Amino acid sequence: MSEDDNSLGRMLREQELQKRIAVLEAELSHARVLAREHTLLEAQVEQLREANEHLVMATVSAQSLRDLAEATNRRQTEFLAMLAHELRNPLAPLSMSASLLQSLAGASGSSSQGGQLAHVAGVVRRQVDQMARLLDDLLDAARISSGKITLSVRPLVLAGALDQAVETIAPRIRERSQQLSVELLDDPLIIKGDPVRLTQVFANLLGNASKYTGDHGCIVLRAWREGAEAVVEVSDNGSGIAPDMLPQIFDLFIQGPRSLARSEGGLGIGLNVVRNLVGMHGGSVSAASPGEGLGSSFTVHLPLSGGAAPVSEIAAAPSAAEGPCSILLIEDNVDACDTLRVLLELAGHEVAVAYDGRAGLDAAEARHYDIVICDIGLPGLDGLEIMQRLRGARPGQARSRRPFTIALSGYGQSEDRERALGAGFDRYLVKPASPETLLELISEAREIRQGA
Repeated sequence: MSEDDNSLGRMLREQELQKRIAVLEAELSHARVLAREHTLLEAQVEQLREANEHLVMATVSAQSLRDLAEATNRRQTEFLAMLAHELRNPLAPLSMSASLLQSLAGASGSSSQGGQLAHVAGVVRRQVDQMARLLDDLLDAARISSGKITLSVRPLVLAGALDQAVETIAPRIRERSQQLSVELLDDPLIIKGDPVRLTQVFANLLGNASKYTGDHGCIVLRAWREGAEAVVEVSDNGSGIAPDMLPQIFDLFIQGPRSLARSEGGLGIGLNVVRNLVGMHGGSVSAASPGEGLGSSFTVHLPLSGGAAPVSEIAAAPSAAEGPCSILLIEDNVDACDTLRVLLELAGHEVAVAYDGRAGLDAAEARHYDIVICDIGLPGLDGLEIMQRLRGARPGQARSRRPFTIALSGYGQSEDRERALGAGFDRYLVKPASPETLLELISEAREIRQGA
């Protein structure tokens, strides 16, 4: 083979080798890219793994927090229910004692002693009512924040709720010699709402106006139609509201400056309850004041209902029928039981008492009573079990022979009422029930007995 042929062979081999080297370099470069991508992918996988672990931990933590919040809310609800029960129990005998004092004052005629008794009775009754209102405001604020309040909505004439609110606050206004002017339309304003809660709203606003208006001051309650809304305004010439307080006046636990004497009292809860209840009715409430010492006004807007006016509800007058009722009173608070017994006996009724659940059930089964008034939280047997046993023992008993049953309890939540009515109670009263309300129920029971 010639030298030229050898040179050509070497050149071809070198070219082939260079091509292979180029291919290998390309493959090596690609492998390096793949290696870097693999490293990045591994890093990303590690990051995703860590993120997933954090997400799992966060989910577990969030569930734990939810469980803790629910448990805390449940304990708070249970605590508030028990607090209400324990605070209402001593209020009940105080309220009944005030009524007894008023009865004794009436029996004493116009004597000096009768006047003193009437004054003392008025003081006790007003303070008990104030304590009950503060307790209700506190519990309502807690129930609203935990979603425990539901409305019983129906068409109603707004003037009815306003009249009830005025009746509720009238004693306080008379006590302070204040002047209340009421300006309502002749044309009824029909809304959809819960009459009890709306009465609470307007009683709260009127009570607030009375509280911050001096003796002999003026309060005005007005209601009118404004487009598709009913508007209610409560205004006064009292202490007014500072400009910096207006934006937060409806916030929980917010009050204006107070003197050390705290003569106005209160917990800073009532207006927050008002705002929430009005909002639950689809309305709004606002406050206005020219400044401190220049009075204030609170305005509520509620949507009008397009429906027809509801049929007027005329409250039945207490029965005038003569003749006492036989009443069994089951109550473990001895002071409350004995005080209520004396009050009912003064009203002309025959009353037997039992201080625990077992004795109450035995007494109820031993003879027929026209009316059974029973506490719920009793030692031995609670009021619900007593009622279930009484109803179960006499399922076919004629209504005329069945006692009219009234639950009288310190537990005031809606589920407590539903359980009691479901157990067979005819009516449910929350302590401290007013003696007038209790006597009206007894009159109702007498009418049912006579009409059966």
